[in-house]
Amino acid sequence: MKIRPLSIEGAWEITPRQHGDSRGLFMEWYRFDRLAEVVGHPLRLAQGNLSVSARGVVRGIHFADVPPGQAKYVTCVRGAVVDLVVDIRVGSPTFGRWEAVRLDDVDRRAVYLSEGLGHGFCALTDDATLSYLCSTTYNPGAEHTVHPLDPDLAIDWPVEAPVLSARDAAAPSLAHARTAGLLPDYRSCLSFVASPDPARWSPKADCS
Repeated sequence: MKIRPLSIEGAWEITPRQHGDSRGLFMEWYRFDRLAEVVGHPLRLAQGNLSVSARGVVRGIHFADVPPGQAKYVTCVRGAVVDLVVDIRVGSPTFGRWEAVRLDDVDRRAVYLSEGLGHGFCALTDDATLSYLCSTTYNPGAEHTVHPLDPDLAIDWPVEAPVLSARDAAAPSLAHARTAGLLPDYRSCLSFVASPDPARWSPKADCS
């Protein structure tokens, strides 16, 4: 398993080693100990999600209030997507920047993003299926979204006519979300991630 940092602090790309023969293949797509070595703490597993999207669907940019936020470990188990990490943390040196990683069922990469970062993706194939491991359970009152087609973000989505949900289509721009006080604070995010909270740091909190 190879883990490399992305250009946005708090995000990593994970490439597993695949072992295949005429019967099929085997791989370790998630290792809490290997990830913890790089991130600095284990990922607390609180919820697992599966998302299936048609070609051209764009989901995001989604994020949660910090604390507690929601760290995510995302991989594509069928088809292909372009996965987006967006820095929406006010005060971050890379605020407003994004980075794209192709996730598919060939290389089987994954992306880990820490609490406070925005996440989105575009389905490149029909029935593109993403699996998410999340550090917290879904809390609709603490969940927010930034418009994925915000011209200030200028995300280069690989589709001419993105298909959005009603919620994402009505989402505010990054600037409006900042003015409304919805965006997480960079230093607060770093402090929270580094906090010696037993539920965050204890390996017993990881259910892998």
